[in-house]
Amino acid sequence: MIKLKDVYKAFGEKKVLQGFSLDVTEGETMVIIGYSGTGKSVAIKHIVGLLEPDSGQVFVDDKDVPNLPRRELYALRAKIGYVFQFAALFDSMSIGDNVAMGLRKLEMNDDEIRGRVSEALRLVDLPDTETRYPAELSGGMRKRVGIARAIALRPKYILYDEPTTGLDPVTSAVIDELMIRMRKQLGVTSVVITHDMRSAYSVGSRIAMLYEGRVRQVGTVDEIRNTKDPVVRQFIEGRATMNEVEMAGVPASSNA
Repeated sequence: MIKLKDVYKAFGEKKVLQGFSLDVTEGETMVIIGYSGTGKSVAIKHIVGLLEPDSGQVFVDDKDVPNLPRRELYALRAKIGYVFQFAALFDSMSIGDNVAMGLRKLEMNDDEIRGRVSEALRLVDLPDTETRYPAELSGGMRKRVGIARAIALRPKYILYDEPTTGLDPVTSAVIDELMIRMRKQLGVTSVVITHDMRSAYSVGSRIAMLYEGRVRQVGTVDEIRNTKDPVVRQFIEGRATMNEVEMAGVPASSNA
């Protein structure tokens, strides 16, 4: 289980997280939505210890992430796959070497690594691409390689940072199907950062909206789709402004 409790994080004068709390239960896909620049990526970086909270608590499997000794933090990270927004592949390395990066830090021989790489690429429908290079692949294929690199570790958790950003609708749907497949076939627990509501509805078990530094609302797909909260409603419908009736019912800082 992943648990963030009353997390605050600021960068200089810029306050990003202001009491962010969220529980992610095992086996679910938690989708975090919200406007650009609201701190969605900042929130999930706390899960792997890439950032430490100014205050608050972060637990993964009952381990207090910010206070873990370095060796234990590295061991925890081996259980968490991270899919970066733009795949973050190294252009000078083959696809096989990109996928094998995390595996080389483990005590595995070359045959085991090759087997894991091949298996991971098969799972994302990119068999026999080990010798190719990122420049030879489409944007969607590079995203799939990023997922393959994450699942090659056979993680318990996968964190996806804007996995469909920059992709056309058809390719986005392919990535969505892969995320669903990872949950069903590998049993992983996932956290997905996105502003794409079509994707959120497709892959999510539950959806949480980050607004003004904390969770505005969290619920099932149906609960979010049918929300009466005017701020959440505005976001999921993609409206530029709320109407006067809605505005009249919204406190200056609402965190319902």
